[in-house]
Amino acid sequence: MSKILKNYLYKKVLSRFSVFLIDILIIIFSCIFMFVLRFGFQDLTDTIRADGMMITFLLVLFNTVFFIIFRTFSGILRFSSFSDLLRIVYALSLGYGLAFLSAVLLLDIHIGFTLFKEVFFATYVLNVLLMVFSRVFVKEIYEALIGTESKAVNVFVYGTKETGISVAKALKANSEFNFKVLGFISDEQHMIGKDLLGVNIYANNDRLFRILESKDVKTIIISPQKMEEIKDTNMLSNFVDHNISLMTTPPISEWNGSLTSRAQLKDIQIEDLLLRDPIKINMMQIASDIQGRRILVTGAAGSIGSEIVRQVAKFNPFSVTLIDQAETPLHDIRLELQEKWRNLPMKIVVADITNASRMENIFREFKPHYIFHAAAYKHVPMMEDNVSESVQTNINGTKILADLAVKYGADKFVMISTDKAVNPSNVMGCSKRICEIYVQSLAKYLEKTGRNKTQFITTRFGNVLGSNGSVIPLFKEQIKKGGPVTVTHPEIIRYFMTIPEACQLVLEAGSFGKNGEIYIFDMGKPVKILNLAKRMIRLSGSPNVKIEFTGLRHGEKLYEELLNNEEKTKPTHHEKILIADVRKYEYPEVSDQINSLIKLSYEYDEMQIVKKMKEIVPEFHSINSPFEDVDRQLENAADKKVESASAKG
Repeated sequence: MSKILKNYLYKKVLSRFSVFLIDILIIIFSCIFMFVLRFGFQDLTDTIRADGMMITFLLVLFNTVFFIIFRTFSGILRFSSFSDLLRIVYALSLGYGLAFLSAVLLLDIHIGFTLFKEVFFATYVLNVLLMVFSRVFVKEIYEALIGTESKAVNVFVYGTKETGISVAKALKANSEFNFKVLGFISDEQHMIGKDLLGVNIYANNDRLFRILESKDVKTIIISPQKMEEIKDTNMLSNFVDHNISLMTTPPISEWNGSLTSRAQLKDIQIEDLLLRDPIKINMMQIASDIQGRRILVTGAAGSIGSEIVRQVAKFNPFSVTLIDQAETPLHDIRLELQEKWRNLPMKIVVADITNASRMENIFREFKPHYIFHAAAYKHVPMMEDNVSESVQTNINGTKILADLAVKYGADKFVMISTDKAVNPSNVMGCSKRICEIYVQSLAKYLEKTGRNKTQFITTRFGNVLGSNGSVIPLFKEQIKKGGPVTVTHPEIIRYFMTIPEACQLVLEAGSFGKNGEIYIFDMGKPVKILNLAKRMIRLSGSPNVKIEFTGLRHGEKLYEELLNNEEKTKPTHHEKILIADVRKYEYPEVSDQINSLIKLSYEYDEMQIVKKMKEIVPEFHSINSPFEDVDRQLENAADKKVESASAKG
């Protein structure tokens, strides 16, 4: 087909008046045809012609009313759906019904009542068939002409209940999807082998993949109901491992009538393939704590901070203050809040948390009840190369905020930590461990001195899916460019949690947490990054993308821990939240050491700064880093000290 004809068919659409006029002409034609068919031209007496004209007039009158009510002429004929055809049947049924009653009550029917009923019903049947056929005919002709331009994608629909059937009907009804439904998949034994919408229903077993291959099906569209049933199983992973692309739709309640565009279908993400038990949160308790309170969030433009803001906004706080030094992302979250929570009093502050006078001014003005401290430098290799910044922002920033929380009588200070603080192998992890030590020792010191109005709570968890700088956005971008996908080591593993999950647990821990406790989250089973990369490549439908191993980065471990070897855990009321029984530090000593470390950071002697950090956190042992030399120096110094003591003994 020529390009001119293709463009003409795409752009030209019959006007609504034209469609309406055609439908009226079909009514008139149906009446004339049935009268002629029943009586013949020779037997059409003047009285029969008069009856026919009056009946035709009534049918046109009443059907016009119901065509307008049901808007049978408003759609584009070539994209007619099952619901469009139903509207035609409804409109004609009501129109013919009222016309029949009017003819019986108001007119003198000369052709006989029995004969009148027969002709009237036959006219109705013909009318319905012609109007439905007109839509189907135009649709089939259009698909036959346009369909040759691009071959339809063969698909199976997973799910045979109402939602699965609705998805299949929507795909069949709208050629813009360019999908051809060749079968259904069901987990219900009584459905296997039956036909549905003209195609067969297959079982989800090993034989299924041979069937998919024989029918050249590389895409499965999963109904939203079935997606909810199987997302916490390994079924999705099994499809991906067989190089099957997966898609799903929003819940039917969000369709606004029907699926109308390809944009309403979404690819299933790698997050859906990570088996996780659903996390249940006591939202009522959180709401009672947040409602009517002044909330301050640092790092509010980041992945975790911005999600905390979204979660908090749901619980009707008195006000929310957002602090971050990243101007553009902070502006973006501001626009989002203004759109979704227009009545929420909020203050957007572009500021650096290490600016003590600026932070004091903010606390003095807003006097927050709750502080969620998510601001920090978090990228391991970057902090290995910028040790001073790690100390000044992560440690000094935390110290400034914690001290101000006490000074201005905040109720709770919730700090976001990381699994990298456990047996730290890098500067970033050690800086967060020092933050934990300071916050916990300060909390215990205030308890001892009877000034414990502010409760300090630390939450410690691993990687969050989709956060800035995490592997999943990186892998997606690399796959989009055609590869290679870079993995540092074939054996490296990580714990993962979704951003909303992590932030909900942060809020829950902050709600029931007691002073000075460090809470760790059950992150489920660790994920091998190599397997994650392979599945993302399969899921993308680009199996030729290569994986390249780049070697461990400075300070990077093969695996992260949520607890120190010497630490133990205690349960809480929530099965996903545990309390870490960590080593206790005395505040006066910790405060002096941290003040010395902060002062030293402004001399920018990285070796000396790291040496001081290792003195504060003895379990900090650098891995794949130039700071391993400091470990050797400290070990040699310790050995000489032992030898000297032995010699004296």
